[in-house]
Amino acid sequence: MEASTQIVIVMVIYALFLFLYGLWQGRKVKNSQDFAIAGRSLSGVVASLSERATGESSWALLGLPGAAYATGLLEVWTAIGCVVGIIFSWIVLAWRIQKDAAALDATTFTDFIAKKHGDKGQLIRIAGSITIVFFFFFYIGAQFIGGAKTLNNLFNLDTNLGMILIVLLVIPYTVYGGFRSVAYTDVIQAVVMFVALIVTPIVGLIYIASQPEDAVYAHSIGDALTKAGSQFTDMSGGLHGFGAGAMIGGSLAWMFGYFGGLPQLTTRFMSIRDVKQAKVGRNVGIVWTIFAYLGALSIGWIGIAIFGPENIADRENIMPILLTKLFPPVIVGILITGILAAVISTANSVLILSATELSENLIKPLCKGKGNSLLQSRIVTIVLSVLALIIAFFSSSEFVFTIVGYVWAGIGCTFSVVILLTLFWKRFSGTAAVLTIITSLVFTIFWITTGYDKMVSARLMTFVVAGIVAIVCSFIFPKKSL
Repeated sequence: MEASTQIVIVMVIYALFLFLYGLWQGRKVKNSQDFAIAGRSLSGVVASLSERATGESSWALLGLPGAAYATGLLEVWTAIGCVVGIIFSWIVLAWRIQKDAAALDATTFTDFIAKKHGDKGQLIRIAGSITIVFFFFFYIGAQFIGGAKTLNNLFNLDTNLGMILIVLLVIPYTVYGGFRSVAYTDVIQAVVMFVALIVTPIVGLIYIASQPEDAVYAHSIGDALTKAGSQFTDMSGGLHGFGAGAMIGGSLAWMFGYFGGLPQLTTRFMSIRDVKQAKVGRNVGIVWTIFAYLGALSIGWIGIAIFGPENIADRENIMPILLTKLFPPVIVGILITGILAAVISTANSVLILSATELSENLIKPLCKGKGNSLLQSRIVTIVLSVLALIIAFFSSSEFVFTIVGYVWAGIGCTFSVVILLTLFWKRFSGTAAVLTIITSLVFTIFWITTGYDKMVSARLMTFVVAGIVAIVCSFIFPKKSL
């Protein structure tokens, strides 16, 4: 049997198991709260693994190893920023958000913020939900495109057919089981991703150390980076002064999105059963993150040691290429499913987030509670899926990914400020929250479209501007009770 056939068989078995397991979990969904937030019943282990699988997407398996392969030690700053942000969110925010969301009976991300600011709750729901649904609508399409490209790179499968296959895999159990099915299938995918990120560098290190002199580029990561040139060992990328500071600051600024501002992650905190389980989730999430990021960086550097710094045309494919180099086909099939798992995990998580935001915060108030809320949520999920697929089919990839590029700064860094001040500053008013959301989103679009993002990261600037707007507006438009 050919190697490619063995890989396909393994991936098909995995996809079928995922599909059936998602449907099996969905049988427990009885109402709209089950659909939106798993009835607030998840254990810490399930919630943390779901949060990690959703948070990393294909970034940890394609993006980060590819960047480490292309830039060497420079990419350490990005990894530090992400890891610090994730650890902060689990230690400082997770249990607080769980506790407050349960007390307020909040079922969606904007519902949580709105109920914390009762005086302007409806405005927050409208502004927040419209913003999230619009941008994450394109984010769903981007995941379909990303998954299809992965299948195209691996099997030369037509990208349009690849997108259809991914939709057919993801949509049925997401529509049927909502957040619960998504969370429990995320657990499987987080485990597969983790195994891929740990096993690959271990085997890779053994491989480069045991090869003959001319069989590999270098016999250790240190030798590979040194041989590749000074730019691969320089953690400032050869820049000095302001340029180096701006580059490092922009890389570290990835942490700001993790400060509660990414709705698809924060809803995992909200879905945890109790504070005790939130602390269990903290331990699992932190351990997963540290080892996974070390593994992702190592994969990129091992790629240099095996292939040299210039021999991989599409650097984001370094992990799939490395897998086929190091493992037999069956193992490759199992580990490559980790890449597809990452894409699927983010696609269904963002889909269910957008559907519940639209259904619970925009459509349901208009219907004034009439009709079947669970059926309504499922219909919205189907409609969003089809529209996202159409957008992915007929819009250019460049346009879709440009819109997605706004998400981390415009959504993540903006809502991080809103969440932090909502939790820790009693003077933060509902009016200030609304103005912060609108102003920061407009600023992000301005900063990126004018090209200033190339000088100073939009992530950093949006976080700073959002903070200033939130504080100033809280004094100008104080809470009524103050």
